[in-house]
Amino acid sequence: MQYQFANQGLAWSDAYFLAEGLLNTVKLATAATVVGTVGGIVLGWLRTVSVTAKVATAPFIDVLRSVPMIIQLILANSFLSILGFGASPFWFGTVALGAWMSAVTAEVVRAGLLSVPVQYRKSARSLGMNDYQELLYISLPLAFRTGLAPWIGLVLSLIKDSALAGVVGYVEYMRSTQILITRTHETWLLLMGAGFLYFLICYPVSRYSRHLERKVRV
Repeated sequence: MQYQFANQGLAWSDAYFLAEGLLNTVKLATAATVVGTVGGIVLGWLRTVSVTAKVATAPFIDVLRSVPMIIQLILANSFLSILGFGASPFWFGTVALGAWMSAVTAEVVRAGLLSVPVQYRKSARSLGMNDYQELLYISLPLAFRTGLAPWIGLVLSLIKDSALAGVVGYVEYMRSTQILITRTHETWLLLMGAGFLYFLICYPVSRYSRHLERKVRV
């Protein structure tokens, strides 16, 4: 997207530019959440049933959980550029943020599955359920209750961390705000507006998660 820099104040056309950035943020956060959650569920389950899988996935999970996201984005982007792999900023951001989401979600899923009482699993076996039936009808629903609140916290962190995708050229909401700050020098106004918009995105997610928590406990 081309944007003309001129020494002028804010204009009504800038609202469209910011709205476009906001839409990009929502698209990136949604895609990364879906990719990371699906990957995290698979990884978390594997880490509870196989020692080999637990050992093999430990470096991936430990590195992504420990290294700041901005460092991961910059290094991965540079590494892929050296290798000659081209990808749009959106897909690169989705993969990078999705990988982090899968690593942290895997630990939430693992902890949730391990919190299921052994007696419940034995009861399922006594009723004739196989491993996958027990996982689907017993362990996953109980793990969902345990892991819902931590997972929502991860989603909120992902929404805010999506602002870091600007370092790889993706024009999300924070990047579009920075572009307007550079042009207009309306720093306080634009940053307060950005903070308010992120609040408007995150607060409904947080409130709805509380509704879900009360619902699943019934």
